[in-house]
Amino acid sequence: MTDHDAEGSGWRRGAVIVTVVLGLAAAALLGLGWVAQQHVAYTEPLGEMLHVRLLLDLARKPVWLAGIATMIGGQVLGALALRRADVASVEPLLATNLIFALAAAALFYQERLGATEWLGAVLVSGGVAAFLVAGRPHGGGMPASGSVVWLAVLVVAGVAAGMVAVALRAPLQTKAMLLAAAAGALYGLQDALTRGSLLTLAYGPAALFTSWEPYLLPVIAATGILLNQSAFDAAPLRISLPATTATEPIVGIVLGVAIFGERLRVDPPALAGEVGGLVALVAGIVILGRSPFLAKSEQAQHAPPGPNDP
Repeated sequence: MTDHDAEGSGWRRGAVIVTVVLGLAAAALLGLGWVAQQHVAYTEPLGEMLHVRLLLDLARKPVWLAGIATMIGGQVLGALALRRADVASVEPLLATNLIFALAAAALFYQERLGATEWLGAVLVSGGVAAFLVAGRPHGGGMPASGSVVWLAVLVVAGVAAGMVAVALRAPLQTKAMLLAAAAGALYGLQDALTRGSLLTLAYGPAALFTSWEPYLLPVIAATGILLNQSAFDAAPLRISLPATTATEPIVGIVLGVAIFGERLRVDPPALAGEVGGLVALVAGIVILGRSPFLAKSEQAQHAPPGPNDP
């Protein structure tokens, strides 16, 4: 190996490390933001689900605003990671936000993590690592704004709308999971649009302002937030967050391949590792989502008042 090759290899390793750090930092902020948001949203009347007044009411709560600010910080770091790497590489890292949510809830409610929580954490982290090592997502580029591949945006939006329609007639806990899954689908779409906007920006501000992607981005983000807060209003975090966390990376990876032409290894060992990694990721999210620590807000908010309570 020449000195030039060694230098290039070292630069690539450094770029990967920076991307991983950005992705995990983004996940940490997202997890903290979810805990703060759900802690407040769960106290809102059920009649405000899917209504803009839910967001207007929440916007007057300092803890919720802090949660939103923390989440936005996570999204900014996630965008920086997406600027450096493919969607399929970043999305699994962002999926670890549930681990950070679990840790934050345990600290907030002063509870110790048990064997179930550690198992879920290992499955999530191991699933992320297995997918990245096996798939080695790479390549891809920005398609033309009028390319047919952007029809995938309509497909995802249609799927999210379908889940909301079913949720309207479902029992409360099912409603929460469907709304959370719809929010996760829109967040995955938001990640893809963010990467598309960043790739367009490389051609200059004029190219960004004359493309449609950055104008759709805030609409998708606001709709995702409304769906997510409605899910938080309907059920505790252990029910409402795992569906979001599982759906977002899957949709983001699919869109990365469909829209940007990102490539994954497809030989049998790689496929086995990719599938195994995703299965472990989803299983870990489900296990963590059933953690009693993520339900502490439910217990606190519905506990009978104490003798010193007003």
